[in-house]
Amino acid sequence: MTLEKNKIVFALVVMSVVLFIGAYAALTFGEEPESGLDHNTLPVPELTDEQKEYKSKLEALDNLKEVKQTNAPSIYEEYLLDSMGVYDANLLEKEKKRIVDSIYNDIRFINSIDDDQYENDYKEKPLEKREIEKAKSYLQAKDSIPIEPKIDLKELGLEHQLFFASDPIKNGKEEISHTDSIIYARVDGTQMIKQSYRLQMRLTKEALINNKMVPRNTPVYAFVSFKPNRTLLTIENVNHQPVKLNAFDLQDGAEGIYIENSFQAEARREVVGDVVDDINIVGVPQVSGIKRIFRRNNNAVKVTIEDDYQLLLKPY
Repeated sequence: MTLEKNKIVFALVVMSVVLFIGAYAALTFGEEPESGLDHNTLPVPELTDEQKEYKSKLEALDNLKEVKQTNAPSIYEEYLLDSMGVYDANLLEKEKKRIVDSIYNDIRFINSIDDDQYENDYKEKPLEKREIEKAKSYLQAKDSIPIEPKIDLKELGLEHQLFFASDPIKNGKEEISHTDSIIYARVDGTQMIKQSYRLQMRLTKEALINNKMVPRNTPVYAFVSFKPNRTLLTIENVNHQPVKLNAFDLQDGAEGIYIENSFQAEARREVVGDVVDDINIVGVPQVSGIKRIFRRNNNAVKVTIEDDYQLLLKPY
């Protein structure tokens, strides 16, 4: 009986071990459940409450962070932006004109008030009139010098207005136009010129021309002519003001711009050709080809003037 109990206990132990091994193998090596998304439902992340809770309003206000406004820097200068922030290249000139106009309007308004109150101010001061009369009588009695009668205020005001309203004839001899002896200019852009072409320049400094100040960068136009190794420039008008100016090279100080041409060499060839052609006929060379040289070359010469070439303009 004892032997059978031992067998039963041993069998139960063996069976329990076998069942444990089988269950462990089934759990470990069994089919894993498919890990996929259900097509009918979308995954939703879990909401986490990250908002910090404050115990009092004062603590919440203390933890507020100031949001600084960031504006992109403007590509224009601030003094060229009007009150609406719109860019205007002529804003300074417009502001100057506005200030001048306001000053003129104020002066006219003050003058209109003064004209109305001019006589009333004197009517309100009879004491001053008496003092003036006493002073006149005292001087007349002391020095026996007759004093001119008092001029009426209206008459005096009328004479005052007529004096400033007068338009006297100007004496032409007294008006002498003044122009700077040296005016600095430069070539405005690279330009190819020929005989009688127009060369565009600009002033590099403010200049006085015919008693008027001409601002910097004012366009100036010169007309072109040629002579051997020089390009001559003549200016007849600046800013709609008639002038007489010649251009001089800033480098060598001579009139015109230095160029290299072959007028003299071609003239020699023409003279030699005329001598060879005419020596057997008359014995005296006829240099008729020289005129053709200058006529042909003046029309054919092309000169390129570089940008920013410096010149001096002088009156003649």
